[in-house]
Amino acid sequence: MGHGAYSIKELMHAEACTYCCLCADVCPAVSAARDGHLSGVYRLDALRRLNRARTGILRRLFRNRMPTLEQLQQFGETVYRCSLCGRCQEVCPVGISLKDIWVSLREDLVRSRAYPEKVDSIRENLLGSRNVFAEDNEERAAWVENLRDAPDHGYIRDHAEVVYFTGCVSAYFPMAQKIPMALAEILEAAEVDFTLLGKEEWCCGFPLLGAGLRGLAKDFVEHNIEAVRSKGSRKVVCACPTCYQMWREHYPHEFHISHVTGLLKELLRDKRVPLRELPLTVTFHDPCDLGRGAREFEAPREIIRSIPGVTLIELSRNRENCACCGGGGNLEMIDPKLSSDIAKEKIEEIMKTGAACVITACQQCVRTMATYVRRNKIPLDVLDIVELVRRALKR
Repeated sequence: MGHGAYSIKELMHAEACTYCCLCADVCPAVSAARDGHLSGVYRLDALRRLNRARTGILRRLFRNRMPTLEQLQQFGETVYRCSLCGRCQEVCPVGISLKDIWVSLREDLVRSRAYPEKVDSIRENLLGSRNVFAEDNEERAAWVENLRDAPDHGYIRDHAEVVYFTGCVSAYFPMAQKIPMALAEILEAAEVDFTLLGKEEWCCGFPLLGAGLRGLAKDFVEHNIEAVRSKGSRKVVCACPTCYQMWREHYPHEFHISHVTGLLKELLRDKRVPLRELPLTVTFHDPCDLGRGAREFEAPREIIRSIPGVTLIELSRNRENCACCGGGGNLEMIDPKLSSDIAKEKIEEIMKTGAACVITACQQCVRTMATYVRRNKIPLDVLDIVELVRRALKR
């Protein structure tokens, strides 16, 4: 058990908490579970006490005893019941970099053997099959076969200007496979020179970070960089905000990295995607890693507004205040019930807008919200922005 998981900045930030509890007020997990133990303020307080108990002079000063393994494991359960949505960090008046601390705290708990069992299966899946679902990685681009006019090369070219990095959820989850299918059709229509990596694409590595296994992500990063290099590509485009954030923050800056909303915005501005009218009233859900994480709020709205006939109604909480769908931070794997309870609060807010359809720009948000809608027979369409543009594509 040691401090090695934290940077000096994180340890200093952890001491800066003023117990104002604003983080608890906005936390989707606290609200859905009605449990203050899931709040940032509780977590920081426990972390401070833990660090004092570990440090010789402070231990004597504060008479702190080291928690037992059982106490640490109970704490670990609360730490992992978090979607890493970053809403706490957004409202923190002291500016504590809470998301970084939560990721380091998970790493600390893994080193201390005080983590949920599910973390072991995340590790095994990724190290064994290079994707989070333990599917055959050879099948990563199998969704191409479901396209009406799939080309013989299956969009896996030897060389291309752009690599479309699909991500695990879109590659394997039937509900989300419609997103890469739609994007392939749009890129084809816009004559973008792109390729997939196919079986050479490995998970971006975020699930390892989110599980507290940061050290294991290095091989995934190096492999994916090499796979893009081998295509002679200069650009990587991600439709998954988490892959996008991972590439931007944890990969060497060798390529131009964009989220699909940035690319689509440019293609629409350059009149490279012919659109027909689509009479539809929609609302937009800002994905946590695209909005709060990457500060991209405008591109998706510009895309929605550029489709003739589409009306956008904003959610009561939007942009940096947007409420999480419950799908992030490995939460769905750790605590599916809490993930679903957070989705319930989100869907109730969406239904209040009166919109027939909620648009997002993240396959995990689509998956979480659409699953909840389907199970509860709620009359709401859930679409990724790529699917919306594909619906409006002139044939």
